[in-house]
Amino acid sequence: MDETIKNIDIEKISHELTYHRYLMNKGKVQEFFRNLSVPDYIALHNIDRNKEMSEIYQGRTYLKELSEKMQISMRQTSNMIGKLRDRGLVIWSHDGNGSEGTYVTITENGEKLLAEQEEVLKNYYGKVLHRFGKESMIQLLQLVKQMETVMSSILEEMEDEKHVGTDGDPAE
Repeated sequence: MDETIKNIDIEKISHELTYHRYLMNKGKVQEFFRNLSVPDYIALHNIDRNKEMSEIYQGRTYLKELSEKMQISMRQTSNMIGKLRDRGLVIWSHDGNGSEGTYVTITENGEKLLAEQEEVLKNYYGKVLHRFGKESMIQLLQLVKQMETVMSSILEEMEDEKHVGTDGDPAE
């Protein structure tokens, strides 16, 4: 097993599991989200991590990037970011006149709320990991990622089949 995967801490595992639960279904995990919805948490988490990782973008997370990462439309992303902005959790800005891209950065209030939520998740997933086992959880996450790749590939193939008739000509 890859050594970097073995060294993943509870916070990263809890985020990964939450992200995958979010993508697969929107079930009981939502009970742990009192001040943030699961999508809001995923968005703030990504915005916060981009702040730490990206010197090139100066801590900015572009809406297009967030939309792709969360697998939601730009309209849904814009609506969600607008609500986060209205709550004072992010600052929404744009490059140039806006045609070059719009981006968000997390505020101190956003960081505080995110940290509170992450503490709740760390507590919960820490207990899950204790019972389920860290290695088992890592294997499960790897399998889920493999499954998502296969599922995405099949969905793409099915979309392509819709657009091409059985004789190879585009469907009418």
